[in-house]
Amino acid sequence: MIQAPPPAISAGDTAWVLASSALVLLMTVGLACFYGGLVRSKNSLNTMMMSIVAMGAISVQWVLVGYSLSFAPGSSWLGGLQWVLFRHVGGEPNPAYAATIPQHAHAIYQAMFAIITPALISGCIVERMRFRAYLAFLVLWSTVVYAPLAHWVWGAGGWLQQMGALDFAGGTVVHISAGVSALVAARFLGPRRDFRRMPLSPHNVPLVLIGAGLLWFGWFGFNAGSALAANGLAALAFVNTNTAAAAAVLTWALLDTTRTGKMTAVGAATGAVVGLVGITPAAGFVTPPAALAIGVLCALVSYFAIQRRSRSRLDDSLDVFSCHGLAGVAGALLTGVFATKLANPAGNDGLFAGNPGQMLVQLYAVLAAVIIAAVGTVVILAIVRAVFGARAQIADEMIGLDLTEHGEEAYFGGEAALGVSSLAQSVIVAEDPGPPEPERRAAKKR
Repeated sequence: MIQAPPPAISAGDTAWVLASSALVLLMTVGLACFYGGLVRSKNSLNTMMMSIVAMGAISVQWVLVGYSLSFAPGSSWLGGLQWVLFRHVGGEPNPAYAATIPQHAHAIYQAMFAIITPALISGCIVERMRFRAYLAFLVLWSTVVYAPLAHWVWGAGGWLQQMGALDFAGGTVVHISAGVSALVAARFLGPRRDFRRMPLSPHNVPLVLIGAGLLWFGWFGFNAGSALAANGLAALAFVNTNTAAAAAVLTWALLDTTRTGKMTAVGAATGAVVGLVGITPAAGFVTPPAALAIGVLCALVSYFAIQRRSRSRLDDSLDVFSCHGLAGVAGALLTGVFATKLANPAGNDGLFAGNPGQMLVQLYAVLAAVIIAAVGTVVILAIVRAVFGARAQIADEMIGLDLTEHGEEAYFGGEAALGVSSLAQSVIVAEDPGPPEPERRAAKKR
């Protein structure tokens, strides 16, 4: 009996996946800039560090156990432990995931997704969470929430994959899970001390735009790289990614102009991110006209959600739930509407292609992501609070977490220094009883 030759590694496919891995890692740097510009200057370094530290912590966790729990052979609910410490992961392809690239390439590409996903959550708890508590949360969340969900959707034999759920690049695994966890975390920690008591405006809008640009650029690796090959499917995902982002930017700008008469830079940057989020699950399953529609519809959903949130008591500081959670839900469901085998024969047809059942499958996947993210986040935050204490002290919030958590400040003599001065003065006023009573009476007579 003649055995089939082993799969041949493609240099072009390998190069594209490795380049895409670098692009996705660059997205985390873009996220640091995007979030860092949106907060006040006294918390900008702390906010950026929440993204940067994920690059270190989750990279180590991924090699230790994350990749194995997410992708190793196991049950339909969780991967096994065969690939702990990257044992049995090497230079040969694993046909269960990609037949033309080394498994090392697949592992490092997926590591970049695992890095940016919990970093997205940080936008809801900026300016009020202790850094060591956040670091513990990162590692626990990636292990307890992200790894099982990734296995359900992308792992060989995962139950959502077997059901036929479509998630090309992370609508459920990345954005819905991060968005729902952000909502839960914002509720769990409570609002910032000065929420609704003073303006909480972005301190550096150019940095926000730079971050959005880096995210848009890196997102081509995020979506087109998910083809795991340099082929026509990657090209389709690339086109759809740019198309949806562009449509969302224009939609957001028109909504801003209609409502306020001004086309804001922060709004344009936010619109771009929302469009990118919305197209992520659909990028390799729909046509470019559908990508246009997805960009417009997701922008509408997130825009009005932010307006509603701004009138509520919820302090989701950087609107992670509106921009990632709700846009992710919209994108996942719209995948069930617009998906067609004409775009990707390996996918499935959606509602408009005569298969309304795909909508129900997508809904199951959305609900599964919501449940594991919500329950897991509550449990993890309860543990973190008991062990480390989650909230920063009032004095630390007033001074700014750059100084109190890192001993640095982004701008010399900036808002953090003013916070120290303000706090010191408030302490002096509280502790100084003033002159003795006889002196006060004498001064009053004079």
